[in-house]
Amino acid sequence: MKDTPFVPPSEVTPAQKRTTLIALMLVLLLSALDSTIVSTAMPRIVAEMKGLQLYPWVTSIYLLASTAMVPIWGKLGDLYGRKTIMMTGVGIFVFGSWLCGLAGEFGAMPVLGGGMTQLIVFRGLQGAGGGALFTSSFAVLGDLFAPRERGRYAGLVGAVFGLASVIGPVVGGFFTEHGTVDLGGLHMSGWRWIFYVNLPLSALALFMIATRMPATRRRPGARIDLLGSALVILSAGALMLALSWGGQTYAWSSPVILGLLGGFVAGVAALVAVEARAPEPVLPLGLFRIRAFTTNTCASFLLSMSFMGVITFMPLYLQVGLGAPATLSGAAILPLMFGLVLTSTTAGRMVSKTGHYKPFMIGGAITMLVGLALLATMGPHATVGQVAWRMFVMGLGLGPSQSLFSTVAQNAAPPGQLGVVTSAAQFFRQIGSTVGVAVFGALLTARLAMETPGPAGARESLAKLQALALGGDRAGVVGAGAAQVDPVVKAAFSAAMSSLFLASLTIVALGLVAIISIPNIPLRKAHVHPEPVAEPGEGTDDVVG
Repeated sequence: MKDTPFVPPSEVTPAQKRTTLIALMLVLLLSALDSTIVSTAMPRIVAEMKGLQLYPWVTSIYLLASTAMVPIWGKLGDLYGRKTIMMTGVGIFVFGSWLCGLAGEFGAMPVLGGGMTQLIVFRGLQGAGGGALFTSSFAVLGDLFAPRERGRYAGLVGAVFGLASVIGPVVGGFFTEHGTVDLGGLHMSGWRWIFYVNLPLSALALFMIATRMPATRRRPGARIDLLGSALVILSAGALMLALSWGGQTYAWSSPVILGLLGGFVAGVAALVAVEARAPEPVLPLGLFRIRAFTTNTCASFLLSMSFMGVITFMPLYLQVGLGAPATLSGAAILPLMFGLVLTSTTAGRMVSKTGHYKPFMIGGAITMLVGLALLATMGPHATVGQVAWRMFVMGLGLGPSQSLFSTVAQNAAPPGQLGVVTSAAQFFRQIGSTVGVAVFGALLTARLAMETPGPAGARESLAKLQALALGGDRAGVVGAGAAQVDPVVKAAFSAAMSSLFLASLTIVALGLVAIISIPNIPLRKAHVHPEPVAEPGEGTDDVVG
């Protein structure tokens, strides 16, 4: 008989649970922050390291590495224990953060090249560790708390993500502007603190995990699915690169993009063939025969796609379409986070109290539809205040989805596969976010081309519009931000964003259909799956949360 992959909750003291929960929230905050904190520092980093052509890679490589590694870390946690994988992930994340802060300090280096290339490589390492923090944290919650209890704590997780989205750009901007240090002939640029700040906090989290987190037992004879893991990385990498580069760096019809998409399709086909025969598949195909998992994953994918597709371009809309300064555009988005934190924590508590999640998920999706419909009704003369209260409505709708999708997925987890289910759900959610940004970016670009014909409109690309929003070097923009953008471009951008809101509305409607299709299975009060499900060739004697 295989060892159970976790210490039963009855043997874990309340003090251990509290300390572990604090450590999980801390590592989740750090990992989520590193997805947002770098953006405000990028102009300064590019100016110092002279790497404008590599600008997009600093952010995209982190997302690529963290997303591709999510299912792998999840499976390793099932095989070797969550505590071991969590500590490994934190260690890699800390090491990557330290190296990011040092990037370029010693000039060009063999193999790694100049400072910008070094930063990209180290960000990839940091992202690989960050993927372990995400998936292991959710899985540990599943180990420590019965499904009925998880809603309350999943609400806290949603609040952490909301907090990271709010404070990330603020903290990044503060360190960049005020963190430069000149001491005893030593000069350290302020942007480096956005990486160094991870070191003491991660060290604290690592200490708490090492000393207070209950150990989980390794499954004897467990094997790593090396070929499946490699195919996951290659397939996810090809897709994310195609979506990131398509329409921006390369045309969608270019050989590079078509080659990447072809590689993705071939990789997925090979992955399916390999996983169908693997004794310990990194992404078990049997999960997709579980209706609760499949419908929940589909809904999560669609809502993440819709949310990221809108929120990514909202600051650009406020600055270019409405002429708001950068600080005011950031303030206009804050209400979304307030609404998200409010309903995320409230829905989590109510789910723990009632044991039913579906009404809150349906209510959240309907509220999102209302918020998007309100955004779509805004005309070219909308004010920042009108955007702000509509964003609050959007946040109210987003809260339940942020906190409950993982809970539903874990409630459907087959025995022995809690980590795999958790990581698979997170993996597809992050892929949905990437797809949303790419699809909505392509739609926005196409609509701008329609709305601004001729040389005056110049068929503004997103890169040019982002330069305008930052106060680029175009005439009439230097020092004035987006407020003095050509009125033709302003009107075109407002019209294009209306198309995005309508597209997002359609996607959320499809997500609502998927949510309605999720089986209404009450959350269990114990860590025992009611109907053990096994992969072909697998035993059913493992117990999971």
